Amino acid sequence: MVTIRTLDNGIKVALESISYVRSISFGIWVKNGSRNELPQENGVSHYIEHMMFKGTKSRTARQIAEEMDALGGQINAYTTKEYTCYHTRVLDKHIDRALDVMSDMLLHPLIAQEEVQKERNVITEEIYMYDDAPEELVHDALQDAIWRDTSLGMPILGTEETIAAFDADFIRAYYERNYHQENIVLSVAGNFEEKEMLGKLNEKLGGWKRETPFVQYDTHAAYQISCVEKEKDIEQVHVCLAFPGLTREHPQKYALAIFNTLFGGGMSSRLFQKIREENGLTYSIYSYTTAFADTGVFTICASMNPNQTERVFELIAEELKEVTAEAFPEQLIAVTKEQMISNFIIGTESTLNRMTAAGTSLLLRGEVQETEEVIAKIEAVTAADVLATARAVLDTEKISYSAVGNLKGNDFGALVEKFFK
Repeated sequence: MVTIRTLDNGIKVALESISYVRSISFGIWVKNGSRNELPQENGVSHYIEHMMFKGTKSRTARQIAEEMDALGGQINAYTTKEYTCYHTRVLDKHIDRALDVMSDMLLHPLIAQEEVQKERNVITEEIYMYDDAPEELVHDALQDAIWRDTSLGMPILGTEETIAAFDADFIRAYYERNYHQENIVLSVAGNFEEKEMLGKLNEKLGGWKRETPFVQYDTHAAYQISCVEKEKDIEQVHVCLAFPGLTREHPQKYALAIFNTLFGGGMSSRLFQKIREENGLTYSIYSYTTAFADTGVFTICASMNPNQTERVFELIAEELKEVTAEAFPEQLIAVTKEQMISNFIIGTESTLNRMTAAGTSLLLRGEVQETEEVIAKIEAVTAADVLATARAVLDTEKISYSAVGNLKGNDFGALVEKFFK
C-alpha cells in the first residue's frame, strides 16, 4: 500500500514501506520541465538539473559525489518535458545521510557563474551528441514539429543559442520561481517505518517555503500534422510515422496499450514479425505511445536501407488496414493482457521502480493507483475496445512523418500519400 501524506509546508509525499528489503529509494519530483519554459528560457530546466550537482552553500561538487559514493549509494537525475526528478537508492541504514545530501542540493544550490560556464560546454556537447544520433533525432524532430509554436514543442536540452545566453543570475531566478513547494512531491519506497520517515522528511524539507505564490504557465498544446526531413551522412534512413494519440487519462488508454503491444510493442508484434522476420527489410521496427494531460501521439518507427523504404511503407500500410478492419482474436487479447500484467508486476519488485511509479503518478495525476486497480482495468479491456481504439487513433488523414539519415532516392511525402491516404 502506498500512503499519501503532506509535510508541514504542503509538499505531498508517497510512502511505501517494504519490510523485506534492505534498501530505500527516495525521489524528489519537481513539476518543471521544458514545457514550463518561455522560448528564451528553453533548456534552463535541464541546466538546473546539472547545476544541482555542482555544489551547495556547504558542499562542493566533489564532496557531494564522494559522500554518496562512500554510502555505496546511487544518485542521479533527469529532465523531461513535464518534470525533473532527482533520486537516490541507498541501504536503509544510510538514509539519513542521503536525505541530508539530497535536501541540501534541492534547497541550497550554489549556481556559481564559474560552474555555469563550465557546464555550458558539457550541455552543448550533449546537444551535439543527440544531433549526431539519428535514431534519437528522428523522434525528437517529429514531436517538436507536431507541437510546434508551443512550449511542448521545444527541445528538453534547449538549443546552442538559448543556453549560450544563460548566466548564473538568470538560472537562479528561474529556479526560485519554479522550484516551489506547490509543485514538488516526494516519493519513498523501501525498508522504513512510516511515521519515522515522515518526521525525517519534515525535518529536512517541511520548513521550506517560497514567499511568492507559484505561477503556472499556460502550456496547452495540440497535435499538428507535420513533415520533417533531415539529411545525415549515414547508410540508413530512420523514419517515424505518427498519428494523434490519446491523453494521459483517456478512458481508452489501456486498450491503446494492448493494441500497441500487439501491433509493434515487441518481438512477437505484427510489425516485427511481418517486416523484419518474414521479409528481412529492417533491423528495427516498433511502435509506441506518448501521452500528456492535453494531447498525445502514436508513433511507428523503422530503420532501414533507403532502397527498402517503399516496400516497408507498403507493408506498414497493409498492417494498418488489417488491424483496423477486424478485431484481434479474444485469445490473443488474453495472452497480451497476461504479458502486460506480468511485466507490470515484475517491474514493481524493484524499490526504485515502485518509488518512480508512485512519484510520477502523484505529481502528474494527484494520486497513486494501486497495483490491483491497474490490473483490473487491463483485464476489463475487450477485443472490441481494442479495435475501436485502433480505428480512432490510426487516422491516416492526420498522419505525420519524419525521416532522418540517407534520404537519397526517396520522396517521403509521395510515399506517404501513395500508401496511407
